[in-house]
Amino acid sequence: MARHTILVVDDEAPQREALSGFLKKKGFNILTADGGTRALETVKDQAVDMILTDMRMPELDGLQLLRAARDINPNIEVVVMTAYGSIENAIQAMKDGASDFITKPVDLEQLQITVNKVLQHKQLVDENQRLKEMVKDRFNFSGIITKGEAMNPPLSIASRAAQSKATVLITGESGTGKELVARAIHFASPRAEKAFVAVNMAALSDNLVESELFGHEKGAFTGADKLRLGRFESAHEGTLFIDEVGEIPLSTQVKLLRVLQEQQIERIGSSAPVKVDVRVIAATNRSLEDMVQEGTFREDLYYRLNVVKVELPPLRERKSDISTLADHFMKKYAEMNGKTVTGISNDALDTLIKYRFPGNVRELENIMEQAVVLCRDDVIGYDDLPLMVTQNASTMRWNLEDGTFQERVEAFEQMLIREALEKYNSVQTHAAESLGMTERHLRYKMQKYGMKK
Repeated sequence: MARHTILVVDDEAPQREALSGFLKKKGFNILTADGGTRALETVKDQAVDMILTDMRMPELDGLQLLRAARDINPNIEVVVMTAYGSIENAIQAMKDGASDFITKPVDLEQLQITVNKVLQHKQLVDENQRLKEMVKDRFNFSGIITKGEAMNPPLSIASRAAQSKATVLITGESGTGKELVARAIHFASPRAEKAFVAVNMAALSDNLVESELFGHEKGAFTGADKLRLGRFESAHEGTLFIDEVGEIPLSTQVKLLRVLQEQQIERIGSSAPVKVDVRVIAATNRSLEDMVQEGTFREDLYYRLNVVKVELPPLRERKSDISTLADHFMKKYAEMNGKTVTGISNDALDTLIKYRFPGNVRELENIMEQAVVLCRDDVIGYDDLPLMVTQNASTMRWNLEDGTFQERVEAFEQMLIREALEKYNSVQTHAAESLGMTERHLRYKMQKYGMKK
């Protein structure tokens, strides 16, 4: 790591030389200036991490130097040195943005402690800013990989909604990238510098949902040994992403509606309202409209969430994106695993394009990670793909140009059955229901086609 550069400013040469010599021995790059005017010229011309300056100097004193230097470089740290009887000047310097102050005569041990503390803080701030910029670069609309037209309408709606305060509802099958789009909306919004907090309702038991969302007071229930802030308070002035919002129990839906309307929460075990300023983005892979009709989701909450709706298409409707995404994941996992995989064969790519991807982009990423890890050559071949993908492609080549009419119909039936079974984790009851047939009929079809569970 590069050494920090400190600019020592003092109009008295002996003091300037003593301080600069001490700090140089401690491993810092040292620049010096005999006054505020010369110091500003240095700040304009060179990269300076910290200024150590005397308070009383002719022409430009320490306070004036502080303000002018911060105008040139807002990230520069400034430590002022002042006589014991002029502490009020040091206090004013702190109000104007100084990092710390040291009284004169300077204690060199205290100087080293102060300088190290200030520069360590600067390093943390700089690293945090770099991380924020990296996150912004990753989670923005230009970072969403697509070249086909299917994603243009939803991304257009999402980017226009980003600048508003409106609640957004993102719908789509599992694995289509709902959280990725939610993060892009957040980082394209005025709240980008604040927190993005995500919570998945499907991962929580019913008795934990309220505590997760709204928090609880100490002693609110058995096991609540301390106060806990909920996700709404954690996301104050930022964005709360509620994934699988359709899984929220009806009893909690009432409270969520009230929070959205009044912008305040009540922790469990307290009746004192807490104001929150939170932009909510919700997502679901279920039909909330159907749930409203069934009485399992409140209609008023649905309309409160569905101010702006973003519908993400499944990957099977984004065929032109499959090769681009596959190439992206190949490069990602090749680098991660230290592999020299540089391409995908035409056979392998053709097989991927014909595959239906019930798990969508998430499934494609998993497939490519496995293929990269198992690949023996520099190019991913047909045999490097998972058996599930190649079997699906060989038994259900659904280019509809091969075979008789009956053979094509049977291939299509097999494809639909496999999709349903994969989507519902081989639970035949749910798969049959989604296909509009009885479970008995589904078992008959599976036996007919020699399909195993």
